[in-house]
Amino acid sequence: MADDLSVVNSARVSFAKSSDKIDDAGIGLINFLMREHHGTPFEHNAFRFHVKTPIFVAREWFRHRVGSFNEFSARYSEMPPEFYVPEADNVRRQTGKPGSYKFEPLGDEAVRENARRAMSSSIKQSIRMYNSLLHGGVAKEVARDVLPVAMYTQFYWTVNARSLMNFLSLRLPETALLEIRQYAEDVEKIFAEQMPITYKAWIDNGKVTP
Repeated sequence: MADDLSVVNSARVSFAKSSDKIDDAGIGLINFLMREHHGTPFEHNAFRFHVKTPIFVAREWFRHRVGSFNEFSARYSEMPPEFYVPEADNVRRQTGKPGSYKFEPLGDEAVRENARRAMSSSIKQSIRMYNSLLHGGVAKEVARDVLPVAMYTQFYWTVNARSLMNFLSLRLPETALLEIRQYAEDVEKIFAEQMPITYKAWIDNGKVTP
């Protein structure tokens, strides 16, 4: 539901004009709008993503109040026993001061593997307790309280290109949470496929949201 032509026509409506295809003038217009931070023409389109991700990633994602979200409900549906444990190389340590943290891989392989085993064991125990509560007649909305944020959820996210660029500008840098950055990289690929001219203009202008 998004293409480069939507940007061109949203801008040209100011002069009661429209086009049915992108030409060199249209490409130039998109670059001008991006460079001069005329952002509203990038809002008249929509991307809709169906995302499956750990809850802790979803909570980071929902902080971007620039789109519409509908999420799986653990009040009404039983949580499937699916959870996330990082790969050994992604078990990391935190260094630095508040507001300027860095996250680096742990060098000790034994510590990394022990952390992964501990996470997996703890989550599985939580799932067993969750199922036990359900079997005992406890409502789903109460039983879910024992589950960790590593459990998978899913949601629909509908967003326009301008807001999508804002999301990517914040979640692609190395300072972003690793796991959401991996999703952002896939979102970026879809953006580049659907709106290649807008995407190139965004790249050429330093990935700054117009």
